Amino acid sequence: MDNRSEVREFLMSRRAKVTPEQVGLSAGSGRRVAGLRRSEVAMLADVSVEYYAKLERGGIAGVSAGVLDAVSRALQLDDTERAHLFDLARASDGIPLSGRPRRRAGSSPAARPSLHWALDAFTEGVAVVRNAQSDVIAFNALGRAFYSPLIGDGGRTPNFARFQFLDPASREFYPDWDRFADMCVAMMRAEAGRDPHNRALQDLVGELSTRSEEFRKLWGAHDVRTHGAGTKRFRHPLVGELTLAYEEFAITAEPGHVLLVYTAEPGSPSAERLRLLASWAADQPVPRQSVTEES
Repeated sequence: MDNRSEVREFLMSRRAKVTPEQVGLSAGSGRRVAGLRRSEVAMLADVSVEYYAKLERGGIAGVSAGVLDAVSRALQLDDTERAHLFDLARASDGIPLSGRPRRRAGSSPAARPSLHWALDAFTEGVAVVRNAQSDVIAFNALGRAFYSPLIGDGGRTPNFARFQFLDPASREFYPDWDRFADMCVAMMRAEAGRDPHNRALQDLVGELSTRSEEFRKLWGAHDVRTHGAGTKRFRHPLVGELTLAYEEFAITAEPGHVLLVYTAEPGSPSAERLRLLASWAADQPVPRQSVTEES
């Protein structure tokens, strides 16, 4: 991906979101730009207008952490947006993966037995492992049953983003489809900033940009976010509507891979439906391997 273009469009999109009133400035009359002017951001960051204009043109290589912090404050970036800006700066400086080690060559982590043993230890919740480009590479038994609409008939490695934007079944599975779409793309944007050399992610972005107008629009917004924790609603074809809490955990043995766990509030209707789904899953044949190899 073109890093200078990424920097330019990210800074411009954040500047457009901040109104003068939000930073204690008068809007005045005759304003022709959405949000702040470059000169106003430069003043708030205590840099020259020429210097900030250079940054917004994508010239971020070699910029100090102090300046990046000042620009972050001026644009009122949240923690995820600030981290994204620093990631873009590191990429401009030629530092890969936000300082993370490069991925080791070798077999997919989905082939590691201990990973499956760990997933199988989760018996009352959905547990899946995804990689940086949203491929779902391993499930526990309940996870396989839960994500049956995503998995389909097998073959290609299941992918959250492809399912979200290219499979009509996602609109039934995700009652809050628009919210899921926003989250999906914003997480992909953050990952692209962390690892601009991830060819598989670049290819996925290209594919979705070609095939989905909704994806193109959201990708162009340059919003970023991390997953972390929260609550989501689902509508499963076997057990109906579920409200589940989620937690995301980094897998330190595999940089860029995360474990995502969904659980239901004890005693809730969703907990009962999840138990029903687990009972159904226990009666299904056990596949020889959790998923296909990573694409």
